[in-house]
Order: sequence, then C-alpha cells, then structure tokens
Amino acid sequence: MLPEHTFRKTYEPYISPFDPCPPIPVKTYETPPQLYLGFQPKGLEQFPTPQEALKHGTLWPALYAPYSSPYRES
Repeated sequence: MLPEHTFRKTYEPYISPFDPCPPIPVKTYETPPQLYLGFQPKGLEQFPTPQEALKHGTLWPALYAPYSSPYRES
C-alpha cells in the first residue's frame, strides 16, 4: 500500500499590491497517486469486480484518487 501522504498540495503565491483582482492567499493543486508508487509491485490489490473497477476508473485501489473541491465547505 502507499505511504501516508496527501494528494493535495498548497502554496502561497506572490500577491502584488497593484493586482486589480482580490487575492487568493493560498492556492492548491492535486498530484496523482502514481507519482508515489514507482514500479507496480507484484500482487497489488485489485478491486473485487470489473464493475467496481470501471466505477473507480482503475483496476487498483492504490491508484484511485477521488477529487474533492478545496473550495467546497465540508
């Protein structure tokens, strides 16, 4: 299984005093799970049915990363 980490990263962009738009002080971006896997290990766990794999868009749960909006209130 993958080590514990977050797929969502954050950074603070430069905010110009002359920018006419309201600033966004912290911006986010997502990284895909395959960046942290390296080579695919033998015997990697698979979804139990083809229907479930199609629903998630991948055969392997380790490569599934659902997107959730960082701007939506939880």
